[in-house]
Amino acid sequence: MTTLASSADADATTVRASQGGPAIRLSGVTKTFGSTTVVHPIDLTVEDNEFFSILGPSGCGKTTLMRMIAGFETPTGGSIELAGRSVESLPTRKRDLNMLFQSYALFPHLSVRDNIGFELKVRGRKRYPLRDAAVDEALALVHMERFADRKPNELSGGQRQRVALARAVVSRPAVVLLDEPLGALDQQLRKEMQVELKRMQREVGITFVYVTHDQEEALTMSDRIAVMSEGRVQQIDAPRAIYDHPANRFVAGFIGTCNLLDGTYHSTPAGATVDIAGVGSVGASIGAAAPGASVTVAVRPERIRLRPGAADHGEVAATLLDAVFLGDEWRYILRAADGVHLVATRPSRSSDDELTRLVPGDAVAVSWAADDARVLAA
Repeated sequence: MTTLASSADADATTVRASQGGPAIRLSGVTKTFGSTTVVHPIDLTVEDNEFFSILGPSGCGKTTLMRMIAGFETPTGGSIELAGRSVESLPTRKRDLNMLFQSYALFPHLSVRDNIGFELKVRGRKRYPLRDAAVDEALALVHMERFADRKPNELSGGQRQRVALARAVVSRPAVVLLDEPLGALDQQLRKEMQVELKRMQREVGITFVYVTHDQEEALTMSDRIAVMSEGRVQQIDAPRAIYDHPANRFVAGFIGTCNLLDGTYHSTPAGATVDIAGVGSVGASIGAAAPGASVTVAVRPERIRLRPGAADHGEVAATLLDAVFLGDEWRYILRAADGVHLVATRPSRSSDDELTRLVPGDAVAVSWAADDARVLAA
């Protein structure tokens, strides 16, 4: 594919990406508003051409962190590097990046083509044949060629989002920052755009930094994810690693559904066990906890083994509270002794007919493999 906006008339004073090094490096970055620290010291790197998501609940500091990368907020402490150059003192227009917002921010009086081309005009791309070629390429990237002459009010929400994305990448910045850009779309369109965004990012080879509170979005699109809570990064890793090996209780509970059981850790030559009130002694993966320490055991619902009937040795006795059909899976809500609640899931096409015949109030036996129970600090 021809490189978008591959002209020689780019602003020479803009920080450009270097080959081989990280696109972004944050070192000890903090942000304080008055007496409130909203971002505690953060160290992270985003690699060139990476799709990197910053994931966390509302108010965790993720948007503030992105605004500091963009230059809309000045860090209270620490340094921000783009392509190996410190940029804390540079205004946004001197940083080789663009932003994509939930609101699209399209000019209503301009056509789709002119909305996309406006970005090149602002950046001083005065060589019209190259500018027009870059716009055509951006239109093709987002499959909007036949809508080039329409105004934004003649487009659907998903189409307007595509135009906004084309405008963000047409100048071929080193980094695109995306602040919950799919939040205004309906669920089905959001899922379609998740796949499209990842495809576009791979095709243009631009670093994407994506801010979201939606775990599914982050898991679907990201090469790596930084999970944030209360102004701190809790874990940075690939989506599968974060899901299977959460660093702490917050990450385990925030990423997908997870059974979190508190107990006391014991380590023996035969392996690790955790004593859980209402459940008993259960096998668990060997953790870094000291014997006798209070820990949390994290077990994903799909890892729980479930069968009708009374519990045998090594199983947990429970009562079925409800069985919920969710299309692609069944979700079983269970209660063990002392009011401990568990959730188990099975694919809806599972051949286990005994489970489909369960009704609320039935006795069930629950178990899991020790390696599927992660031991976390309580």
